[in-house]
Amino acid sequence: MLTPRLHRTLAVFVLTGALALTACSTGGTHWTKAGSSPSTTSSSPAPKITSPASGATDVPAGMDVAYTVPAGAKADVTLTAADGSTVAGSTGYDASTWVPAKALAYGSQYTAKVTSTGTDGKATTSTVSFTTMAKPAHLITVQSYLGDHMTYGNAVPIVLSLSHSVPDDSRATIQKRLSVTTTPTQVGAWSWINDHEIHWRPKAQWQAGSTFDVAVNTGGVPMGNGYYGKNDLTVSASITKNLMSIVVDDKTHMLTVTVNGKVVKKMPASNGKPSTPSSSGKLVIMTRKPSEIFDSSLGTGGTPVNSPGGYKELVLFTMRLTWDGQFIHAAPWSVKSQGHTDVSHGCTNVSTANAKWIYENSLVGTPVTVEGTPRPVANGDGWTDWNVSWASYIKGSALPVTE
Repeated sequence: MLTPRLHRTLAVFVLTGALALTACSTGGTHWTKAGSSPSTTSSSPAPKITSPASGATDVPAGMDVAYTVPAGAKADVTLTAADGSTVAGSTGYDASTWVPAKALAYGSQYTAKVTSTGTDGKATTSTVSFTTMAKPAHLITVQSYLGDHMTYGNAVPIVLSLSHSVPDDSRATIQKRLSVTTTPTQVGAWSWINDHEIHWRPKAQWQAGSTFDVAVNTGGVPMGNGYYGKNDLTVSASITKNLMSIVVDDKTHMLTVTVNGKVVKKMPASNGKPSTPSSSGKLVIMTRKPSEIFDSSLGTGGTPVNSPGGYKELVLFTMRLTWDGQFIHAAPWSVKSQGHTDVSHGCTNVSTANAKWIYENSLVGTPVTVEGTPRPVANGDGWTDWNVSWASYIKGSALPVTE
């Protein structure tokens, strides 16, 4: 199996991620203009701010305001900085929380006020002042594989990577700070792939021409073991209108390309030989490069270049399917075997002309199904989000998933 010299690095994009399973909306929180003073002469029960506590210090910069109000009352939340400026925010994952739109400043004082308006139209307020913590020593960066204003294939998951592992009991807190808004609305969910990576995918593959906005509001959020989120980020992107899919059949040694449900191209292919079989499963193109160096010494359990089976070669039109090193790529050296025999190290070999055509017409996120090989792909070896059922996928969520 050919393996590129490129280490697995994550492109840092200003991106964002989305919690929940459907398009998320901000909901009925309203703001009171800074400095205004709703009437407090009312017999209605007063609201109560349950967090942060009045006078609290060392409050995380990724805090939220938690409160209770009398039944049927309407709540307005105002958060004001020491200089009198009002902090923007909205209703959080829980209806009785309010979350700032971005992390607060470290070591700074703020005042939170909740105004409760009862069914009688009378208002009462509750106010607390608190101070945020000093900047912590241990920070976790959240990065995204997807870039802003890019177009992707209809199998692309939203992929967030954390620079440090997080414990199980911190994942729900982090997930509450992720949101995805889709147009048109599509059911979807977050799933933790491992202790430092979380994906979001729709229940069914993306509808043609969809758009999505991801918001990651993790700056200052406690992430366990003394670590805190370093950054917020947002991403806005779209799905292609021309839905391409690729099927590689190892029994017939053919690769078939379908666009919008119609077969547009078939080409001979050669997969991994018996000693290094290709992985079968529902995969996704993760990277596309016009050329790169494949070096056998850099793969999992790498083979030295100067040993039997070793190689170091410039390869054209590479489309990565697994982290372990399975690609579709140009292989002029195996054209005579393509359509007849498996001879590769695990990749799908096609001619240079055919690889160029796939490269020019595919996208990151194009689905690729490999069939008929003796080895199933390991979950997590690539973007294997579609290789499991929806019921299995949502088990990876740290929060309940409902439709």
